Amino acid sequence: MMSSSPPHIPPYRDLDISAIVAEVTRRLSAERPAEGAGDNSTRDAVRSAGSDGVFPTVDDAVAAALRAQPKLAALSLDQRGVIVDIIKTYCLENAAELARMEYRETRIGREDHKIQKLTIMNKVLGVEALRTKVRVGDAGTEFIAAAPFGVIGMVTPATHSVPTMAGNAINVLAAGNTAVFSPHPAASRCLTHALRQINQRIRAKTGLENLITVMAKPSIEAAGELFKHPDIALLTITGGPGVVKAAMKAGKRVIAAAPGNPPVVVDETADIPAAVKNIIFGASFDNNLLCLGDKEVFVVEAIADEFLAAMRRAGAVELTPAQIECLTRAAFVPDKASGLRVVNREYIGQSAAFLGRAAGVVVPDSVDLLFGVTDESHIFVQEEQMMPFLPIVRVKDVDAAIAAALRAEHGYHHSALIHTRNDETARRMARIMNTTLFIRNAACTAALGVDGPGYLSYSIATATGEGVTTPLTFTRQRQMIIGGRYDYF
Repeated sequence: MMSSSPPHIPPYRDLDISAIVAEVTRRLSAERPAEGAGDNSTRDAVRSAGSDGVFPTVDDAVAAALRAQPKLAALSLDQRGVIVDIIKTYCLENAAELARMEYRETRIGREDHKIQKLTIMNKVLGVEALRTKVRVGDAGTEFIAAAPFGVIGMVTPATHSVPTMAGNAINVLAAGNTAVFSPHPAASRCLTHALRQINQRIRAKTGLENLITVMAKPSIEAAGELFKHPDIALLTITGGPGVVKAAMKAGKRVIAAAPGNPPVVVDETADIPAAVKNIIFGASFDNNLLCLGDKEVFVVEAIADEFLAAMRRAGAVELTPAQIECLTRAAFVPDKASGLRVVNREYIGQSAAFLGRAAGVVVPDSVDLLFGVTDESHIFVQEEQMMPFLPIVRVKDVDAAIAAALRAEHGYHHSALIHTRNDETARRMARIMNTTLFIRNAACTAALGVDGPGYLSYSIATATGEGVTTPLTFTRQRQMIIGGRYDYF
């Protein structure tokens, strides 16, 4: 299935993704400049700090967003909806350019999949999530409205820089907040370029300026300033445990999208060809950079051989135990501070062919995923590795599989998946895992609206419990009471 072409993203109910991706890919091939020629756009993004949302200091960026916020909050929901549509349209129409810029800057993941991350921005909830509720009784009338916090500080990762910024901007602006972004330094140029372009389009359409801002030269120190800034009302962190921990010390409310290590259980009742298709898709998409992507599989012994054979037929390449050991030594290195083995950052988001070279095997560029049988204690099982090698663990039965999955998930409460036809087994695993996202008999991305009923966000707040973020995540619940009975009809 996956060996000769990128994995298929199922179409949305209201968006023909296949046609869109085909078109932007055609443009990308036709318009691709010579290597290095695309650097002008990123240099332009920072050449004149202080305009279109880009400022030289944290104080300047926060001050501009603070001035803009009351003007945004005064708009009606329909007027804010115009701003949301500007962002979604920009991402859709410029997906190829933005994906190319982000890939060239970060050198992780896959350029074609980064296009798809932007063409699905239409699935992010906007103002439709925000409506005033009214309750009428004999004692009076109660209005419940979602009010903005003010200026929100937002940290974005290198793995999904522009998509996270754009998706979060849609959510916070729909809710009437403005935002100051602190991007990962390894992915700041592409984000700054996109943020500038979005601000230009919003100003041209509405006259509003600096609804989203950024520092011209993001850094760890600048992020620390943002965390402690008195005019930042709320922090939203999409990143690793270190930055989440630092934000928690700032004394502000934090919405934290923290790490995960999503396990997959495959039992003896599963539709194996369908399970393999979905697992390969989730484990290989953008070279396994998705936080909810399939990271390790626990398959019951009764159908393990059948499952492994189906993986081979689908185009994934199996590594031998010796090859897995070679890859492990390269992909995990000793941490200088603790001495423990940690993920080698040079391997994060790299291709199956790249990993194959480390394993000592030649893997064609057309291959999307490597896999191999390991035991439960293997570091590839226990660590969120974000690379397209999928460890497969044989277990005695489904109870043992669920127990192993719980251990491997480490209480992150992020995501877990199961492929089963047994309703009771699925319910039992869902209760035991207690994850924010639980997916049965579907690709992991079904939880975010891809051929499923969910909605999209690149910030899944598992550590602080808000779940997949929406505009409501960034609001306060405000009530107004009018005493006395009123007969409306």
